[in-house]
Amino acid sequence: MTPRRRDTHVVLDTDALSWALDPREARRPEATRQLIGARTRVVSFMSVTEVRFGALRAGWGGLRLRRLLRSLSDLDVIQTEERLMIRCAELRGWAVRAGHAIGQKIHEADRWVASTALVLDLELVAGDRIFEDVRGLDVRWIPSV
Repeated sequence: MTPRRRDTHVVLDTDALSWALDPREARRPEATRQLIGARTRVVSFMSVTEVRFGALRAGWGGLRLRRLLRSLSDLDVIQTEERLMIRCAELRGWAVRAGHAIGQKIHEADRWVASTALVLDLELVAGDRIFEDVRGLDVRWIPSV
């Protein structure tokens, strides 16, 4: 896994990714873009999967899907590898023992996102409070509207 620096890279959760890609002039997309700044957007493969699924579920047409795929191609997508799998398993073990909700099966994608930020030692920009109190995770919250 290529090293990335905190001053030039930031990990986005799936909410932040969706809002960062949102072309509308709305408060959440703008707040997200401000938190990211000029840093390179790093995302877990799981966030890309979730965004693609959301577009398919919503019945997006060909043109809109192609625009989405073009936007996704500009991201630094982290694929799974041994170190990431180990960290994700450790995170779930800790969460289950600590009674943290991120250990639940429904939060599988969130664990991959958190593990990506932890392994890379990068800040996570998030709109989902599931990341609250995750040991070692540095989170910047997108303000609610």
